[in-house]
Amino acid sequence: MSSSQERPPLRVGLVQFKPAKGNTEANLSVVRKRIVDAGPDHDLLVFPEACLSGYFLEGGVAEAALGAEEVATRLGTPPVNACDVVLGFYERWRGRIYAAAVYLTPDSTGWTVVHVHRKMFLPTYGVFDEARFVETGTQLRAFDTRFGRMGMLVCEEMWHSLPATILALAGAELLLVVSASPARDFSPHESGQPGNLDRWEALAPAVAAEHGVFVAVSQLVGSEGGKLFPGGSLAVAPDGSVLARGPLFEESVVTALLDGRVRARAHLDSPLLADLEQMLPHLLRALEEARAHALDHALPESPGDENEALSDSGAVPVSEPVPFGGIRGHGTSPTEPHDSSVMDLDLDLVEHTLLEFIREEVHRRRGFAGVVVGVSGGVDSALSLFLAARALGPQNVYGFRLPYATSSADSLEHAALALAAAGVEERTIEITGPIDAYVSKHEPDISPARKGNLMARLRAVILFDQAARLEALPLGTGNKSERLLGYFTWHADDSPPINPLGDLFKTQVWALARHMGVPAELVEKPPTADLVVGVTDESEMGIGYARADPILHWLLRGLGVEDLVSMGFDREEVSLVWQRLSATHWKRELPTVAILSTSAIGEFYLRPVDY
Repeated sequence: MSSSQERPPLRVGLVQFKPAKGNTEANLSVVRKRIVDAGPDHDLLVFPEACLSGYFLEGGVAEAALGAEEVATRLGTPPVNACDVVLGFYERWRGRIYAAAVYLTPDSTGWTVVHVHRKMFLPTYGVFDEARFVETGTQLRAFDTRFGRMGMLVCEEMWHSLPATILALAGAELLLVVSASPARDFSPHESGQPGNLDRWEALAPAVAAEHGVFVAVSQLVGSEGGKLFPGGSLAVAPDGSVLARGPLFEESVVTALLDGRVRARAHLDSPLLADLEQMLPHLLRALEEARAHALDHALPESPGDENEALSDSGAVPVSEPVPFGGIRGHGTSPTEPHDSSVMDLDLDLVEHTLLEFIREEVHRRRGFAGVVVGVSGGVDSALSLFLAARALGPQNVYGFRLPYATSSADSLEHAALALAAAGVEERTIEITGPIDAYVSKHEPDISPARKGNLMARLRAVILFDQAARLEALPLGTGNKSERLLGYFTWHADDSPPINPLGDLFKTQVWALARHMGVPAELVEKPPTADLVVGVTDESEMGIGYARADPILHWLLRGLGVEDLVSMGFDREEVSLVWQRLSATHWKRELPTVAILSTSAIGEFYLRPVDY
């Protein structure tokens, strides 16, 4: 094999890919098309992790898993001058299932499997649950191709120092990384991208410069059950410079030229890998000593361990691992108890992300052209309306006012203002008649709270029926604060199948609404469900969102009641928020079912919502 200095530059295409969930044949068809489109202009195409099925499959991995040779066979006959291909997929091998990457090269009769790498580090925390559904890989090695010696890693393996180091020591000139990294951390960054991508932007150049290797990272894009993959693929030179970068949230093929002469110069300028090779015998001895120390000092499991990990209040364990990218927010504690800056967002990025979310979930995942939105005159429904109109076009958004006789005149006026500003089609349907007919005939002594819930549920019924008439999808409007505090009507406000606001605190909704130009009248007025005359959210809950949101923010990051009190929060307010949060988990879950079998839905039979 000729040295990398003598070979022409390697033309690598990083394919940002939106797989059809669980449909391996459809995804293989797209892969075939990308290979044909690449033609003789590429030497290698790198597709992302789980590109043949989608990433969040849960128990569906057993249905989507393929053998590496089966993948090669089902790709069919390579086109003339076909490039080599790397695919991330769920692999069935020796009776087990792995998250894997396969390197394929074409010949005159088909595709040859050059190497398969099975993922060794399986994230199982936060949104990740890999270890429950796939086996752990146990081998890591570099391999030879017609273009030189390479190594493959899958997503989290890149976040650990040893895998890349081992591949570099084994002679890999190029590290091929397939990844499915969901967008996390939308606080303001100079880069204008999610915080986890900033971490990738630091990792890939650092690994490349330390070991004098090329690094190519191919990222998944699209939305899977509300978890958005942002793209941002990277190709990095051995001196740490970025050669190519993929766009956010878009399918694309990002092409980079990898010139072996750059690698040779990097090794001369910074011979770190040579230094590492020289010290390797000593480091291996030290590594074995560290391994022995770790085994000797492993903490024994005991019945008390779990309780000891809890804070005094019994909140989420303070020692819970921080997700990739430091997603827990700005630092570990606020400078002031109600410092709202800990919840600051990059509003441009959040808007971009939510527009992509609506397009993906409405059009691509569910096949609808438009949505219906119940417009109450409040800021939440107005913001959902604005997002939908910008994502889908105002002609595909239908806004409904659903007033009762006692509904505030301001609410009706503000709803009309939002509908006009968004430029969408609107309709008003009075609910006074059916509500009063039921109450007068069957429940003349109904309480105001029950009557308010009745109104909320009837509005949901009407929205779903209008959605069926219009062949559209109901769009949710509930914010994160209401969901956490249980301040919503079960199977009413929370019933729409998709919700762009559900992970935004109320204070963040206000900020995004201002950013998007929602009329000030709706943003500035006191929030109210307008179900009981004269009752506002704050008067009913006993605390306003500006006070509750920072408390919720820190409780969700593992701090307990006493932790927050010691930081200066008011004990009564913290206790009130904690009690509401703890007492309303049931409202945020599907109905509780008595488990009688080993195939119970949602317990043993696990499939994601979009599978």
